[in-house]
Amino acid sequence: MSQEPEPEPEPTPDGARDARRRQFAEAVREERPDLALLCLLIAAEADPALDEAGIDAAQIELDRLAGLLPYAPVGGPLAWARNVAELLGTQCGFGGAAVDYRRLESSLLHEVLRRRRGLPILLSVVWIEVARRAGAPVYGVALPGHFVVGFGAAPPDTGAPAAPGGQVLVDPFGGGRVLDGQDAALLVAGATGGQLSEGMLTPADPLEIVLRILNNIRAWARARPEQSAVQLWALDLSLLLPSRPARLRHERAQLLVERGEFLAGAAELEEFAKVVEPVEPDTASAVRRQAAAARARLN
Repeated sequence: MSQEPEPEPEPTPDGARDARRRQFAEAVREERPDLALLCLLIAAEADPALDEAGIDAAQIELDRLAGLLPYAPVGGPLAWARNVAELLGTQCGFGGAAVDYRRLESSLLHEVLRRRRGLPILLSVVWIEVARRAGAPVYGVALPGHFVVGFGAAPPDTGAPAAPGGQVLVDPFGGGRVLDGQDAALLVAGATGGQLSEGMLTPADPLEIVLRILNNIRAWARARPEQSAVQLWALDLSLLLPSRPARLRHERAQLLVERGEFLAGAAELEEFAKVVEPVEPDTASAVRRQAAAARARLN
């Protein structure tokens, strides 16, 4: 008599996490990284209940919103900007406020889609993904301290004239209000005290956006010592990116030591020392002393 096949075992929490991270590592190396998927995989680290069905539902919601936009509106980039702002900012109520900076949910795409509140960069991801699906010429613009969205042609790096239609900037955090040059300059001055430069207005690469989101999560968790586990997974994902600052290895090692994982932290410090030794031998020596001090804490 034939036997029923054994049911597949349910994945353990660690197994599910490892599978998500493998998916993230593969997705960041795609020729055209899927920004929405990467943001949702980040969100799944914070919310283990966000499974494959939840990720699909978020992508479907972005598709649904895109379907509410008119195709190729007359008026070029400005018409696109106004139509997306009318839909997302006015009709759907996407926007932000100062209180949103204090919530981890403001950096998680599925929560931003549900709450319609978030940080400037996550609201910008919603704007970008909805507008892109509708056929708009759209991209992120990583102004210092305040991420915004661009429609149309970005200023060229070559000094050549911009394409017809120019660039239109909008602020999703402000409900999608259109920014003129003075508005953008004020955002930069308010965040850094510096001046707006043309180079700040170029399109942000999707992986640059992902790293900036992870940086925000790390900063949120670093200010809350009880959230060190969040800081750790944000570092782990950052280290899977093809290009990332070497200092992240040092930060991860120091965090492990702070969490009482002295041997793991010391091993990470030793690895970081090997990386920096060819260019910064004094730094490598200092890091090795930190590793020895971490091991000594076991005695």
